[in-house]
Amino acid sequence: MQEFIVSLMGKFGYPGIFFLITIENLFPPIPSEVILTMGGFLTTCTPMSVSGVILFSTLGSLLGAIILYYIGKLLNKERLMRIVSGKIGRLLHLNAEDIENAAVWFENKGCKAVFFCRLVPILRSLISIPAGMSEMNQVKFLLYTTAGSLLWNTVLVMLGSLLGESWIFIAIVLKRYSTITKIALGISALSAVLYFYRKKRS
Repeated sequence: MQEFIVSLMGKFGYPGIFFLITIENLFPPIPSEVILTMGGFLTTCTPMSVSGVILFSTLGSLLGAIILYYIGKLLNKERLMRIVSGKIGRLLHLNAEDIENAAVWFENKGCKAVFFCRLVPILRSLISIPAGMSEMNQVKFLLYTTAGSLLWNTVLVMLGSLLGESWIFIAIVLKRYSTITKIALGISALSAVLYFYRKKRS
């Protein structure tokens, strides 16, 4: 995977970065830390500039986020409420009230959630789906997605540029951070499931 990323960016430059970051947003297991730090390194040995890499990576982040946002819109609150009102809801111990409560929470915390989740591996992609499902204001969604993506991309591209050929070390560190995040998310999800299950039983 890493060799493919490096060769694509080296061959196509900015369009390659735009394409890779778009795909990374749609398929979270693709490591953005490798793409962005490598992009920063390439600014030291190719005509590409730091600002150009940041711009095209942020545009790629936006396109990926917008696609997921509209996927979330297709799975809107009303459709989910109908789904959980049937066998699937009984199987998962969910009901229409749970969906309504989640929608209200996102309506109150949505802007902060979108911004901060753009700084967390895996969540930086997935957060766009509940934003679409709750029909978050599109202008606000784009604004906070852009802000969070710009911050994430700028930090990693700058690190790659400053570290030069040592960019791979920061990519490895961030990959470990990503792995820890996945484990933490898994534990959090399991804890949430157990909590709601016990609450339903009590």
